[in-house]
Amino acid sequence: MWAGFAGIVLLMLAIDLFVVGGGKQHRVSMREAAAWSGIWVGVSFAFAGVLWWYLDGAAGRTFANETALKFVTGYLIEKSLAVDNVFVWLMLFSFFAVPFELQKRVLIYGVLGAIVMRTIMIFAGVWLIAKFHWLLYVFGAFLLITGIKMWWFAEEKPDLAKNPVVKWIRGHMNVTNELQGERFFVMKEQSGNLVRYATPLFLVLVLVEITDLIFAVDSIPAIFAITTDPFIVLTSNVFAILGLRAMYFLLADMADRFSLLKYGLAVVLMFVGVKMMLIDVFKIPVLISLGAVATIIATSIILSLRKDARERLATPATDAPGT
Repeated sequence: MWAGFAGIVLLMLAIDLFVVGGGKQHRVSMREAAAWSGIWVGVSFAFAGVLWWYLDGAAGRTFANETALKFVTGYLIEKSLAVDNVFVWLMLFSFFAVPFELQKRVLIYGVLGAIVMRTIMIFAGVWLIAKFHWLLYVFGAFLLITGIKMWWFAEEKPDLAKNPVVKWIRGHMNVTNELQGERFFVMKEQSGNLVRYATPLFLVLVLVEITDLIFAVDSIPAIFAITTDPFIVLTSNVFAILGLRAMYFLLADMADRFSLLKYGLAVVLMFVGVKMMLIDVFKIPVLISLGAVATIIATSIILSLRKDARERLATPATDAPGT
């Protein structure tokens, strides 16, 4: 199972890096992004089907059903929480005025960094939980508090100009004012010597990797509420991350239409946190967890689209002459 998973991931990474991400600089269209997003989701559910088929023959129907359901639930939770990643990436690229055609390289490193960091953190988390069961309560409380904070500060936007990481890099490194294509560093002549300068794209890359780490700290404990099986935890996380770049370009032009989605993600974190804190008192069935998470996300998307539609209808009336 591990070998099969590793082979699938390497193949998908090769396709994502050299087929989807290869070639000349260009802006990924919504149609192209939607097609690849559908492919990644399809591959993920195909993996769930193969996993179920293999376990059905090796361990029995009941175990196969339960394990496949845990994978799908974990995948849905991680995929949903990854949307917050996308919104932050959009904010970073917008702040540094990085055009779409120059974002590809940063996103590739962002996805690879997220996979490496999550893999390390997942195995560390599984080992810690096996040694110290009470950590589940700590993770549950952390998710509950994180969900409350996400709800409370949903409308606030951070001031990147005052970001301590950006200020530290600018204070310790030479940074150009303009982008230099997809390059992270350039050499410039200064007082007769060649001096290395970082570009704003390097600042974006550093912030993307840091936000990946922060979101991993938030999202990985969430799946521990579903299962502590390292195979299911890792596979659901990695499959959710692999399609992240295509999802980014899919949502890039319509992020403003999902203004209430952040509240839905906050509710998901609070629900998962409560589920984890009650794990030794009352175990919420995985099927109910899957239904709850799907309902929360679907409701927040529908309400966001309705709100956006009302605002679009109201705008022409407000701008009409004589009003």
